[in-house]
Amino acid sequence: MSAITINTSSSLPTRMHPGEARPFGNPAHEEHIVVLGIGNVLWADEGFGVRCIEALQRDWTFAPHVELIDGGTQGLYLIQNVQSATRLLIFDAIDYGLAPGTLKLIENDEVPKFMGAKKMSLHQTGFQEVLCLAQFTGHYPAQVLLIGCQPEELEDYGGSLRPIVRQALGPALAHGLEALTAWGAQPLRRATPLPEDATLTGAMLTLARYERERPSAEYACRKGDDRFIPKGL
Repeated sequence: MSAITINTSSSLPTRMHPGEARPFGNPAHEEHIVVLGIGNVLWADEGFGVRCIEALQRDWTFAPHVELIDGGTQGLYLIQNVQSATRLLIFDAIDYGLAPGTLKLIENDEVPKFMGAKKMSLHQTGFQEVLCLAQFTGHYPAQVLLIGCQPEELEDYGGSLRPIVRQALGPALAHGLEALTAWGAQPLRRATPLPEDATLTGAMLTLARYERERPSAEYACRKGDDRFIPKGL
């Protein structure tokens, strides 16, 4: 699945394909704020970062030099987005070893350490490498902020955010908007939220529709079918 990016001066997202031409780094040193949500919405609390981006895009507009990206699980394919950023804000589910739903903010050079401290999925391995590669090439944002949320449940394919993690969305967005305001991103709440078919995640995967239409754990055997995976193994 390709990463999806939006120019925040427009209401409709465009899709960025891996390998699509993009200037290396930011040679003109123009202000470019990248807001990135990473994770997999199909694995319960793993989708926290993407849901943050979905909410930001739905309810807020920003200055033209701000780019919102649903990075999904793209890993190394996000390198050019990081290299072109002067400031980078990341939302993700991070296993800090804290109580579920706890937010922790990490800044600048400490961010790569936490992205790889206790990997929960392959996307974190890839994105830690993205940050290190950007540092190695000398095209690294002047400021980086990671807003991470401690997950409660990850082993639930087809599941959604657990209530305690969903409650953390609002505070996480507040922290993010505070940082974006300080960076000159000019956040402005929309008079009318964007419709589902205009979101980065796509109409079928917005949080509201996903919650309405996904099958129950019992119907979908999301945690394993006892007919094939006997209990106790």
